[in-house]
Amino acid sequence: MKIKRLIIPALLVLFIMSFISAPSLAFLNKNQEKKEQEADVIIIPDKVKSVFEEGMKTRESRLDIPFSIVWHTFLPAQQNLHCIFYFKVKNAELGFLPVTPAEKEEEETSPPETETPTAQLQASGHIFLQFNRLEENIPQEVVKEVYIPLKLVVDSGTYEPDKEEIYSTGYPVPSGNYLLSMAIASQDLGKIGTQYFEFSLPDIVTPEEMMTTPIFFIREIKRIPTPETIAEAHKDFFTYSVLQITPKIENIFSVGENLDIFFFIFGATPEEGGKYNIDVNYEITKGEEKVILYQPAHYESPIVSQPLPMKKTVLIKSEEGEKKEQRDLEAGNYTLHISIEDKVTGISMTKSVDIEVKVENL
Repeated sequence: MKIKRLIIPALLVLFIMSFISAPSLAFLNKNQEKKEQEADVIIIPDKVKSVFEEGMKTRESRLDIPFSIVWHTFLPAQQNLHCIFYFKVKNAELGFLPVTPAEKEEEETSPPETETPTAQLQASGHIFLQFNRLEENIPQEVVKEVYIPLKLVVDSGTYEPDKEEIYSTGYPVPSGNYLLSMAIASQDLGKIGTQYFEFSLPDIVTPEEMMTTPIFFIREIKRIPTPETIAEAHKDFFTYSVLQITPKIENIFSVGENLDIFFFIFGATPEEGGKYNIDVNYEITKGEEKVILYQPAHYESPIVSQPLPMKKTVLIKSEEGEKKEQRDLEAGNYTLHISIEDKVTGISMTKSVDIEVKVENL
């Protein structure tokens, strides 16, 4: 099947590549880095650190504010890897309260009497991330501490206290094996919920072979004016360079929906002019049966953002003869196979991702 490449403008690719290889990371929390250099500033309060220590050996969570880490990926960022973590928490656990603006602000922003303003609810708190290096399953020294203010605003009309929402947060750290201790805390630190998450980041400075970041699919992708300069929490999406990306953290698709794949290739060698020469073949199978074979895609950058229509070619026989017809992939479980070859060096690799197609996207 012929595939149409999602064109990321050349200038945008260059910007992202310069962002990845620049001497400094534009999206690092510069304010936090400055604070880390000041001896009297505490990134993670002792009260939270002691809670981390209590549960770190057994990985036992504290459930003052119950939440779960549901998805993790990473993307390149200079000599580090930008780690992205998705977590799920019930609205009621975040303590949403009515917004009460000052009388002056209320007067300045009040709409005409004919309009009814939408009441808003606000939740304020803190997120703390602590990255410990992990050796033989035993936490070692702290590599990085991160503080992220949590401030969420919702319309009261759409607020559902029992609904679990998904948020993202993250930070760049060096390659290695880690234990992430994550806490969500109330404004006064009276309630502290914790989770522990083990993960590994490959050495991408001098890769011995070609590799990729974890393969994932995009629900929506937008360009933003500038990269973020502080670590933040976002509902549904995460940011990377000048991209705002909403992933499908579960590989479940509706019948007729496209796969929009996103990943970064490490270990490919650019040609003399700086462009890459990478061929990628995509194929969908159902068990041993080959269902869709796409025409090879060619990339001049290691950043891959590619829509893949889930339509198979079927042979229709009739009295008039035979004809080929495109039809949507039926509901079921499938595997997407990806074969990557660097045409400059001849190095190649394969990856596969399981997907599920349903009549309705859940």
